[in-house]
Parts: sequence; structure tokens; C-alpha cells
Amino acid sequence: MNMNRTVRWMLLAAVILSLSAASFAQVFVSVRFGPPAIPIYAQPICPGPGYFWTPGYWGWNDDGGYYWVPGTWVIAPVGMLWTPGYWGWGGGFYAWHAGYWGPHIGFYGGINYGFGYGGVGFVGGEWRGGAFFYNRSVTNVSVTNVTNVYNRTVVVNENHTSFNGGEGGVAARPTAAEEAAAHEQHTAPLAAQTEHEHLASQNKQNFASENHGRPAVAATQRAGDFSSRSAVPARNAGGEYHAPTMSPKEARVAPTGSKGNSNEGFRPFTPPAKGSSTSNNNRTENTSSRSESHSNQSHPPSESRSEPHSAPPPRSTAPKPSSHPSSPPKRQSAPPKEPHHNK
Repeated sequence: MNMNRTVRWMLLAAVILSLSAASFAQVFVSVRFGPPAIPIYAQPICPGPGYFWTPGYWGWNDDGGYYWVPGTWVIAPVGMLWTPGYWGWGGGFYAWHAGYWGPHIGFYGGINYGFGYGGVGFVGGEWRGGAFFYNRSVTNVSVTNVTNVYNRTVVVNENHTSFNGGEGGVAARPTAAEEAAAHEQHTAPLAAQTEHEHLASQNKQNFASENHGRPAVAATQRAGDFSSRSAVPARNAGGEYHAPTMSPKEARVAPTGSKGNSNEGFRPFTPPAKGSSTSNNNRTENTSSRSESHSNQSHPPSESRSEPHSAPPPRSTAPKPSSHPSSPPKRQSAPPKEPHHNK
């Protein structure tokens, strides 16, 4: 009798867990207008060995709309790499695809987040055994505090578009390697990252409606530390800001678990799982955009690293795909080219 009862409880627990995982994997944020461009900002100096850079991005709040989550350094799980989240257009709205930790870098919409995330892969550093080595060409590290460094020339671009697909969005599709990475075991954002995002949503100045794409705190040296000793302001907006014509509540698409709300290329988050392997995912591509090389640069420990927007060159920004019957709201146009003054 007791044995049968135990088995029934175990089966019930398994069903609940599977349903919870499925629900988590299917629910995502979707909005009727796109986010502002990625702001131009400097990277705070790396606090020390083992820290990994997670780039800033536009989060969403149903009351206030888009708000900036500052880029920050976090202690990385050994052997794991961070694939940033991204906004993607499809089915009449913009959907958020959450970031994750994994042994390889997956698809992040072709978005040029800078500092090693140029749209494809990551060239800001690599794992060598249990130690992470930093590429000083695109990351701000002091050799006084961090000795695991190297210099590797990286192509630089100035595309600040913050979403994939649709009118004015980045025209990018997953590569074979990115598709393979999507099916690997993933780990959810760290507690420090989740808290960092939550704190960012509590500051009115982080909302695009207030800062017009130029947040007062664009990056921090440590997650959750928004003090003046850690925070770095945006030097400029990444493009012209267009105020939305509808309220955040009107723009929000009701969450649902149906596949009808998923846009092309969407891959739901894989629930946390044990096990990871050390890997380097640096990749290169040909580029058609204006670029320049950076190598063997010295960065004073007391200064922030200017954003290089570097990595393999980004996919091109393209007009609205013909596969969608209706045009997305023109809330955020492709950012204009302008001189790159973050050197």
C-alpha cells in the first residue's frame, strides 16, 4: 500500500515538473512595436579573473514599455558561454527570445551587441581548460588584475539595430553551428542576472520613454551595482528615437502557449540541465560593411573600454520580408550610419 502510494506521488511530481517546464518553454514576451537601437557606451573594466561580459539589451515592462538592462560582468559557470537574448519580428509582432548559458554560442538574431558579440558567435574570449582568457582587442581588462589575456584582430562594424527581421531589422538566420547549439543542454540566466534585470526595471530613467534610447546607466562593472563607482552612462543613442503611438498595454500581445504566436526561428528556452563541456565558438565571416581592425591595444585600468561593436561582421539590415502579409509598425527604423566615436 505504501509502495503504491509512493509510486503515485512520484508519477504526479513528474507530471507537474514536465508541465511546468513545458509552460516555461512556451510563454514569451511579444510586443507590437520594436525596441530602440542599441545605445553607444563604454565597457567597464573587468573586475577580475572568471568574469564574463553579458551585453546590455532592451527589456519590456507592461506598464512602462521598453527599458534598458545595462551590460554587466558576472562570474561565469566554468566552461559555459553566454548567448544573449534578442527581439525578433514575426507574425505581426516582436517576440523576445531569452538568453542562456551553454557550451557553444547559439543564434542571437545577428544583433551587434559589441564587445565580442558582433552578430555571429563570440570573439571576446575563450575557455582554455578551467580558465577563461580575454581578447584585449575587444574587452576592457587590466593585466594587473587579469593575466589570462591575448590579442586577436577583430572586424568592427557600426550597426546598432536591436531586432531581427521585419522592416529595418537585421536580416539573419541561424547558421548550422547555431542550430546545433540550440539543441544542446542550456542553463538559465544566473540569479545575479535575473536580479540585475529586475533592478533595472525599477528605475524610471532606464525606460526608453524617458531616456529616448540614451540611458543614464548603460553598463555596470558588477551585476546589480548601479552606483556611480560602477555605472557607465551611454555616450549616445544608437539611432533616432521614435516615440510609440500606442501605450505599453495596447502594444502588448497577450501571452499564450500556442504555436501561433511563435515567430520564425524561435527556439524556446531549454530548462536548466546538468553537464557542460569546455568549448570555444569563435567564427569568422566575410563583411560588406565598413570596418577597421584593433590589435595590441593597451587599456588603462582606471578607464572604461569604449564600445568597439566588434566580432564577425553583422548580417545586413534588410527591408520587411515578403513572407509577412502585413507591415510591422514603424516604431524603430534602422539606425543611420554615423562616425564611430567610441575609440
